[in-house]
Amino acid sequence: MKKIALLIMIIGIVFVGIGLYEYISTNTNQNQALAEAKSLLEGSSSLKNNQTNTTIEETGSTFPADFTPDTGETVGLLHIPKLEADIAIVEGTDPNELAKGVGHYKGTAYPLQQDQIVLSGHRETVFRRMGELELGDILTIKLPYGDFSYEIVDTYIVSADDRTVIAPTAPNEVLTLTTCYPFNFIGNAPDRYIITAHPISKK
Repeated sequence: MKKIALLIMIIGIVFVGIGLYEYISTNTNQNQALAEAKSLLEGSSSLKNNQTNTTIEETGSTFPADFTPDTGETVGLLHIPKLEADIAIVEGTDPNELAKGVGHYKGTAYPLQQDQIVLSGHRETVFRRMGELELGDILTIKLPYGDFSYEIVDTYIVSADDRTVIAPTAPNEVLTLTTCYPFNFIGNAPDRYIITAHPISKK
């Protein structure tokens, strides 16, 4: 009986150790990516002066033709005023990218490309307070070529297997945030929580 109790205790210690390691590792990765994003944005003034721009005639704004981030690259920040949160945006949505911050779904647009922008994050880490956001709240994407604000217009829940969430919206620009749902679910969550936001026109 004592051997069984000892075995259970050892297994428990191992699981706690693994959990602690993953927590520390995730925090380290997120802090590093956040520092990279802030450094990138601080040095963006010189980038803006040297970049080649492609004019988007519909808006009169410009999108940098040389902005082509590689998978795993930190590209900017997602600023959420209501939560007083700044989260690094990383290109790609595989586990390695999501361990660093919010993942930009490869193949979807970036601001000024007049199409759907999709950002995904883990409900246990960067998006753990996503359920606190409400209609009318503001989300700001900060990139080397500018800051772009969006107002939340809708929230809804879909099955994890629903692929209709990611779809072209051109010529309308739409920001879509996704995370697993329910937020307190243990294991692989069966649903996805979706936030839709529209650009705020600059006057």
